[in-house]
Amino acid sequence: MEIKQKKIDGANAEIQATISMDKVNDNLEKIAKDLAKTASVQGFRKGKVPVAIIKKQYGEKLVQDAEAEALREVFSKGLEALEIANESLIGEPNVSQFDKSDDKIEVTVKVAMRPEIDMGAYAEMVAEFDKPEVTDEEIDTRLKDLAEQQAPLVDIKRNRKMKKGDTAVIDFEGFVDGEAFAGGKGENFELLLGSNQFIPGFEDQLIGVKRDEEVEIKVTFPEEYQAKELAGKEAMFKVKVNGIKVKEEVEIDDEFAKKLLPGQEDANLESLKAQIKTQIESEKLSKLYNEEMKPALLELFVENFKFDLPEFVVEQEIDMALNKAASSMSEDEIKELRENEDKLNELRETFREDAQRSVRATFIIDALAAAENVKVEEQEIMQTIYMEAMQMGQDPQKAYEQYKEAGYLPAIQMSMVEDKVLSKLLNAKIKEA
Repeated sequence: MEIKQKKIDGANAEIQATISMDKVNDNLEKIAKDLAKTASVQGFRKGKVPVAIIKKQYGEKLVQDAEAEALREVFSKGLEALEIANESLIGEPNVSQFDKSDDKIEVTVKVAMRPEIDMGAYAEMVAEFDKPEVTDEEIDTRLKDLAEQQAPLVDIKRNRKMKKGDTAVIDFEGFVDGEAFAGGKGENFELLLGSNQFIPGFEDQLIGVKRDEEVEIKVTFPEEYQAKELAGKEAMFKVKVNGIKVKEEVEIDDEFAKKLLPGQEDANLESLKAQIKTQIESEKLSKLYNEEMKPALLELFVENFKFDLPEFVVEQEIDMALNKAASSMSEDEIKELRENEDKLNELRETFREDAQRSVRATFIIDALAAAENVKVEEQEIMQTIYMEAMQMGQDPQKAYEQYKEAGYLPAIQMSMVEDKVLSKLLNAKIKEA
C-alpha cells in the first residue's frame, strides 16, 4: 500500500494512496474468518460455519467492510505521518477520489483541521471607552414613569369632557353592514385614550365626550386586521360612557421608595434613585454593546487575525447561504440553476467572501473563549430558552425540546459564548465617568 500525504495549509491536508486488491482481499479473509466464529447460519452450529459460506451469504457487505478497513489504515497512517492529532480534526474525512480497478484502488482523502490562531495581545486591541452617562433628568423621568405605573385609577367627580390620557369606562357594540359581529361587544371596558388599543380612529372620537353620553363611532378596520372577515370593512360602534377615570397623583418621596424596595433596610428616595441610575446605565451599556461595540470589535478581530480556514467548513457555510437564497427564488430560477452548473457555481462564489468572514469569526470567538475561560453550559442554554418562551407565553419545556430536535442548541450556545466573551473584553475597558 503506497501512501503520500501533504499539508495544503494550516487547516487542510490531503492523503493519497494506492491500495492493492491483495490488501483488500486479505482484509476480507480476516473479516470473514472473524464473522464465521460468531455468525448464526441455518444448518450449521454457531462457530462452525465454513468461511466459504460466510463469503457467499454476506458477499458485497464483506467487500465494503474490507475496503473500509483499508481506508481507515490509509487515514491512520497518513495522520501519523502528518503529525496531526485526532483531537485537531474537524468533521469527517472527505473521500474525494475512489477509483477502483481490477488490481488496485486509487483514493484521495481530504482532511480538515482546527486552525491555529496567533491571538497576540488581543486585549490591547480593545479600546477604552467612557461608561454611558445618566442625567438627573433621565432619573426623574424614570421616577415619574414608575409613579404613574403605581398610581391607582380613580373616578373623577366633575363631569367634564374627556381628553387624551383619561381612561374611559365604556359599553360598546360594533356593527358591520348593520349586523353585529362576534367579539365586537363589551361592558364597562376601561380604555386609556391615546393607548391605540382599539382600531385607529376609535379613541380619537371619544375625546370631548362626557360621562353618561352615548355616541356612534365610525371606523375602518385595517386591511391587515387579524379577523379576515372584518379586514378593510367599515364599522359603526354604539358607545356609552359610564365613567371617566384618571391616575391619582403619587407623591415621590421616601415612602414611595419603600414601596418599590420592599425588604431593603433604610430604603429611601436617594437609594431608589441610585438603583434607577444603575438600571439606566445597564440599559444604555447593553444598547451600546449590542448595536455598536460588539459588532465593531468582532469585525476588528476578523480583519486583523489571519489564518487558514478548513475548506469544507467554508463550503458548508456557502451551502447554507445558497439554500437560504433559494427559499426566495421562483421555481423557474431554481430549475435554471439545476440545469446550468456554471451559473450555479457563479452564484455560489458570490457567497464565498461572507462565508469566509463568518467562519473566521466563529474560530476567533472559539479561541477567545478558550483564552478567557468563557463557557456556556447546557443548563444556561436551557434557562435562556425557558425565559424567552415564558416572556412570549409559550410552554418552556416544549420550546426547549423543539430547539433541541431541530439541532439549534449548538448555534444558540455559540451565540451566547460570543456575547459573553465580547462583553468580558469590553467590560475591562470601561472608564468611569
